Amino acid sequence: MKTTEAPVIVTQVFNNTIEDVWKAITDREEMVQWFFDNIPDFKAEVGFKTQFNVQAPSRDFMHLWEITEVIPNKKLVTNWKYEGLAGNSFVTMELEAVNSKTQFTLTTKVVEDFDDSIPEFKRESCVGGWNYFIKERLADYLK
Repeated sequence: MKTTEAPVIVTQVFNNTIEDVWKAITDREEMVQWFFDNIPDFKAEVGFKTQFNVQAPSRDFMHLWEITEVIPNKKLVTNWKYEGLAGNSFVTMELEAVNSKTQFTLTTKVVEDFDDSIPEFKRESCVGGWNYFIKERLADYLK
């Protein structure tokens, strides 16, 4: 992913309340059910930091997260990068009531180029990964 590429945007409507979706994306006990099962801790508080390793076939990816903005039940912004690897991004999760449902929009904006010689850092991988996590894993979890 490069700064010159458009942000990755994934939108999904859930048949759940905003409060239920917010809890699923901010409560560590719920996050490990659908997102990464090894998140050691998580707090939806500005300045909160966590790190955890994800093993891929090609290498380990030590995720470094820092929460930069929180509007409860509306918006969560995480600075997302990887230890020892070039690249930096912000992942924004926004919730909006649509009738009695919740529209969830995730936006990944790259602010420092990732090394796209690493397959996991190619745009297609990012798009595929977020579609998997939001439209499959989170959707199944919230059913």
